[in-house]
Amino acid sequence: MSGDKTGTRAVVLGGSIAGLFAARVLADAYDDVLIVDRDVLVGVEGPRKHCPQSRHINGLLARGQLAMEEMYPGITEEIFADGVPTGDLAGHVRWYFNGRRLKPEVAGLTCVAASRPMLEKHIRRRTAALPAVSFREQHDILGLVTTPDRGRVTGVRVQSLLGEGGEEVIEADLVVDATGRGSRTPVWLEELGYPRVVEERKKIGLAYVTQHYRLLADPYDGDLSINPVASPALPRGAIFTKTDGDRVELTTYGLLGDHPPTDQEGLYAWVKSLAVPDIHDALQHAVPLDEPVAFRFPTTLRRRYEDLDRFPLGLLVTGDAVTTFNPVYAQGMTAAALGALTLRDHLHTGAAPIPAQYFRDLATEVIDPPWEMTNAVDLTFPGVQGERTRQVKAAQTFLKLVQTAAVHDGKVTAAYMRGAGLVDKPDAMMRPAFLARVLWNVVRGAITDRLGGGAEGASARRPVATAPPSPQASSPSRGDELVSTN
Repeated sequence: MSGDKTGTRAVVLGGSIAGLFAARVLADAYDDVLIVDRDVLVGVEGPRKHCPQSRHINGLLARGQLAMEEMYPGITEEIFADGVPTGDLAGHVRWYFNGRRLKPEVAGLTCVAASRPMLEKHIRRRTAALPAVSFREQHDILGLVTTPDRGRVTGVRVQSLLGEGGEEVIEADLVVDATGRGSRTPVWLEELGYPRVVEERKKIGLAYVTQHYRLLADPYDGDLSINPVASPALPRGAIFTKTDGDRVELTTYGLLGDHPPTDQEGLYAWVKSLAVPDIHDALQHAVPLDEPVAFRFPTTLRRRYEDLDRFPLGLLVTGDAVTTFNPVYAQGMTAAALGALTLRDHLHTGAAPIPAQYFRDLATEVIDPPWEMTNAVDLTFPGVQGERTRQVKAAQTFLKLVQTAAVHDGKVTAAYMRGAGLVDKPDAMMRPAFLARVLWNVVRGAITDRLGGGAEGASARRPVATAPPSPQASSPSRGDELVSTN
């Protein structure tokens, strides 16, 4: 990237991870980068009031870890040195699809098993250390300021949440909206006379519940995480992972209105209903450290800024403010990191970025591959509405074959997880040698199952004891903390 300055000041709206990544690359091109947020940010190490996702598992895919390391050299080791466990996405995570375990294989895919507050703390610390970056905390963002012809954004209007003074205008050469799903940019654009941005939504009816535990016995046998994935036959799944603070973090989820409860005994019963008994068995030897907390996610959302024929100069959008993926697939933070690298590519000429070019590249290079991949998976659930085109059905059939083959062949697992981790492009699994390997293992697995050897990769249901009462079992439910992201 060129060291040329493209302007005096860039203002980033929103100080979550997408905003921090954006500020990182902007700091190489602007004299002053100001992050505006409603929360206190600097020095915060726990969950934030206006970031409800911070109480839940937030996954950083392998490609996201590489992008983060590119922006902040050495940060991965800093995170591990702070007590965050790690492993390989394909070799040290116990994946179950349709109740059958994929054969593990180390694939060079680094997992960063940090809690959301821990990860954000390190990214924020490294961003705040940049000389150009500063923070305007506890401020509401009221709207945009533009030139008289409304063709260029020249700043933002903000107001302190502490009652100190009135409305304030912060001038900027570039404004980047990283305020998440609730972004007001679509409304602001319409108020300025621009076309309404097309929003693509898909109702998935997802909700998940998270709780942290201290284990009295280790159920992992060297693994980092136990992940039974929801399927059309059982639209319930979970992630049960080691994390920082010598804790384990459980996020269990249900789709299409089939939601986990937030009372303790109800949650134990829900976990017992999952496709495999591993997590429920482990909870027999676990002490809850907090109460179950829920989060609702009714629909995915994609804003098609790349399709607008007019857009003001001096304004860009990134992260969840553009696309909110189904969080089950853990693509959000990785897409935010890759979006920041896309933004960086549009700062190298010494001129202000051109919104149409930025949105085009963001859509084709960052958003399209994971969006299309997860859209095909979402549409395997009969209750999810959407067009099941011939292409979607072909993708679904292929993924089912890959998952079946991966039960028997770790190299298939590795390739599959490299694609799911966004390290490899989707067409990497279209190579003839890989296709032959998949088909061979599907046939081999079918023969093995027919001969009575189908236990390979399967986890048979076995009787388990009722989970012991917990200190929190009689505490009030946290169901009142459900947050709708609409």
